[in-house]
Amino acid sequence: MTTSHQLGLLGMVRRSLRQHALSTAVTVISTAMASGLAMAVFGISQQAYDAFTGGQTGFDAVLGARGSALQLVLNTVFHLETSPGNIPWSLYQAIARDPRVRLAVPYAVGDNYHGYRIVGTTEELFTQFEYQKGKHFHVHPGERFFDPEKKEAVIGSYVAQKTSLRTGSIFHPYHGLDYDPAMRHDEEYVVTGVLEPTNSPSDRVIWIPIEGIYRMSGHVLRGAGREYSAQQGVPIPDADKEVSAVMLKFHSPQAGFMLDQTINKQGKVATLAWPIAMVMAELFNKIGWVNKILTLVAYLVMVVAGASILASIYNSINERRRDFAILRALGARRRTLFAVILGEAFAMSALGSLGGYGVYAILIGVASVIVRAQTGVVLDVLHWDLALVFVPIGMIGIGCIAGIIPAMKGYKTDVAENLTPIS
Repeated sequence: MTTSHQLGLLGMVRRSLRQHALSTAVTVISTAMASGLAMAVFGISQQAYDAFTGGQTGFDAVLGARGSALQLVLNTVFHLETSPGNIPWSLYQAIARDPRVRLAVPYAVGDNYHGYRIVGTTEELFTQFEYQKGKHFHVHPGERFFDPEKKEAVIGSYVAQKTSLRTGSIFHPYHGLDYDPAMRHDEEYVVTGVLEPTNSPSDRVIWIPIEGIYRMSGHVLRGAGREYSAQQGVPIPDADKEVSAVMLKFHSPQAGFMLDQTINKQGKVATLAWPIAMVMAELFNKIGWVNKILTLVAYLVMVVAGASILASIYNSINERRRDFAILRALGARRRTLFAVILGEAFAMSALGSLGGYGVYAILIGVASVIVRAQTGVVLDVLHWDLALVFVPIGMIGIGCIAGIIPAMKGYKTDVAENLTPIS
């Protein structure tokens, strides 16, 4: 095929698309939406899976009350769900002294500020814990972490962004994990620092000294099997203290295996959620059918977009039969007409696939905002995924296949019949 012939075909395709601009635009838009939706479904599901099962949580395991390991992980790592219960302070002390454990950080939950969870913990979270390898929590210049002996708080970056809290702000905690104005505590806490963004669930948390949780008005400790209410100025006996969970970092993977055998399979007092990634993977396996349905919907939408290409071109064939007959009479070959119509299908699907990247960016941008607000997990709009290549290629392939039927109809155009004068 000569260059002039190729340019002639391109010119015919371009003129045809312009002649049917409205139907072309509608088809391209529907194709873009289909391509963008499919890329978003694959991209979001993969990023969510990676973030929840393979993301850097900083800890190897979670020790908590006997019950669901999944609930334990959701409550402590992602700060979702309710606490399955408490364990005595003595269990925290025992696991902290275990030579196999590198770091043990206690958590105590039960309060919130306008829906943002308040977590009581110790200063080791800020001095020894790495939320990612080599990365510690940092506050902005001129700020500091809380004093464990005072009513002070450190807030996550997302909390600072969504509330009026700033360094120096004074606030009242609210009892429970859900915000209820009637459940306000009398205690006042002052914000001493705002954490630099970590792009993790920790950005949605308000951290206070664990002693503050124990001494909060209305809180009752049952670590020793009795009810104990803290009194101002009176030290709390260790026997009465309790924690919601203990976040653990091991010296080696073998430590996790041995403690899993001791605590989960032989003990009856507590639950060790280990490894965290496997616990979350089990959740995704249980709800895997949802992802399959979304994937099926994405495929169906792409097929429907292909059908719209077919319908758009096929419906224009009848009014173009005479044009095709004239071209044939002027020497155009049947395969030339076939190539022109197939070229139109290719052009529509290719333009739609390019527009799909814009739709994808919008969808994943909106999803990122929602997911971060609900879980603290951040989706990367610029994250590379193979779906960004294969979906557009697949969409173009579907479009070209859809163009074969109207192309065959144009191929079979009868010259004599369609050049008959119209009376």
